[in-house]
Amino acid sequence: MAPISLVDVVGAMPETTDKWGPSETKDTMINGVPYAPYSKSDKLGRMADWTEGKDRDRGGRQQYGGRNYRDQQTYGANQQNPFAIQAAEEEATFSVVDNTRTSARTRGFGRGGGTIFRGRGQRGGQTQRGGRGTFQRVGGRGGQQGYDSRGGRGGRRGGRYGWRDDKPQRNRDASVNVKPDWTLLEEIDFVRLAKLNLETNEGEEIDSYGFLYYYDKAYDRNPGAKTSERKLNVLERAAYNVTTSSDPIIQDLADKDEATVFATDNILSMLMCAPRSVHSWDLVITHQGNKIFIDKREGSNLDMVTVNENAADAPLEASEGNKDTINSPSALMMEATHINNVFPIQVVIESDTQRKDMANEHPFYNPNVETDPPASKAYKYRRFDLSLERDEEPLHLIVRTELDAIMKNNISGDDQYLVIKALNEFDSKAPGSGGALDWRSNLSSRRGAVVATEMKNNSCKLARWTVQSVLANADVMRLGFVSRANPRTPNDHVILGVLPYKPRDFAAQMNLNLANGWGIVRTIVDMCLKMSEGKYVLIKDPNKSVLRLYQVPNDTFEEEGSIAGTQTIEEADGEEGGS
Repeated sequence: MAPISLVDVVGAMPETTDKWGPSETKDTMINGVPYAPYSKSDKLGRMADWTEGKDRDRGGRQQYGGRNYRDQQTYGANQQNPFAIQAAEEEATFSVVDNTRTSARTRGFGRGGGTIFRGRGQRGGQTQRGGRGTFQRVGGRGGQQGYDSRGGRGGRRGGRYGWRDDKPQRNRDASVNVKPDWTLLEEIDFVRLAKLNLETNEGEEIDSYGFLYYYDKAYDRNPGAKTSERKLNVLERAAYNVTTSSDPIIQDLADKDEATVFATDNILSMLMCAPRSVHSWDLVITHQGNKIFIDKREGSNLDMVTVNENAADAPLEASEGNKDTINSPSALMMEATHINNVFPIQVVIESDTQRKDMANEHPFYNPNVETDPPASKAYKYRRFDLSLERDEEPLHLIVRTELDAIMKNNISGDDQYLVIKALNEFDSKAPGSGGALDWRSNLSSRRGAVVATEMKNNSCKLARWTVQSVLANADVMRLGFVSRANPRTPNDHVILGVLPYKPRDFAAQMNLNLANGWGIVRTIVDMCLKMSEGKYVLIKDPNKSVLRLYQVPNDTFEEEGSIAGTQTIEEADGEEGGS
């Protein structure tokens, strides 16, 4: 008997020209149904798989690690699913908060007594959404803990919610208002400034003026000890803060073509430390002939000493919600400026027979006009070479530097020149303190931690002081620690102690790159030299890390007398929050 074929049973299959699969069409809709196109990376491992539903885990996730699913991929995984239901906007912001109280005790298992850890924000079971912070099983014989790549932090944010979200948005005011007739020429962000670099020499001294008293070494004994505390006194002395263009010595040096650029250490330090600044400031730059004069305005905030400018939680103004007016940034600046005016005067021994006279007399003090004696101060005019190899002519800068005192070296007996500054503590528990330690209880035992915190909270201020010390070629920079006698009273202060530092060593501790500062100066000078003669204003944006250079009319600030002239500072001025 002949074998029966399948054709004899079911009959011959009709021939058709239709191909298997979706029809070839460029239409996006087929019979009113959206068409999902093929993807080149799709793989078809099996035509049908009836075991898919059985092998899902309890959490509803397929386990693709086994051999049964080696080649299994979802068809159309690389294309957007046109059938997916888009969640409403109201549902996108909806979340369920689990208030179930969990036990503080951990659950052990196995020999090692391991623990089950959950990442932050992961309170539910394994099937709940919790980012990378799902269950972390720890234990076994090794007993080692395991963390994911984010340290075990789970949840949708993986961090502390509200830590920075609830901080008020700072909106500081500019140091000077930009007028409509000012022309914006350049805009430089701090990222570009940080990349600049210029190696220069240590400078040469051209001339010196004034005199210096010797430092009282008694203030160095046991800093932070209760027995070493001294009241900060107010002594009436005549001190001066003269801008570049009003300095007769600088004008004489400019007439002799001793340099191309002229500035003071207070002004130059701000420019060199610009990337560390937070508050707004401004400089007036005059291009006259082939000379550049860098000045400050009358009443410029360059003369003010900031407090916790770089702190993560900086002091707030009253307009920003600060109800404590004595700890607002403006009030703290007045207090710190007053302290730095009177502190260097108190820590020297005033003796006409024991003092160091410079080569020339005081350049600003006039005994026929002043009623107060001059403060201990020496002015050294020093020249630095900012030239590059490609320059056809040398580019020199002359800066007027200041020294506050002198002392004998304990070993060699040589004279050492000092720059004296003061850090001030207002209230370690008040908002805006920047996590500062209490100086009275920590200065003697944790001196390094106290100084490190000040380096963090006052990075710009300390960097400027260090630059001024290096510019003056000072041997030692002495930092005084002055605190309020009562945290609620900003008028009475006590000196807790004084610590000495070598300027260049201190700069290394602060990661202060002096070559970067010189690169910034050279860049700004080159910009102004390439422009026509006139007056320019360089402004630091109050809310952004940006410097802007404006060309302004030649009579700008002159109607207000705003280019600072010979300015006498009365150290006992009670309006500055005197002690």
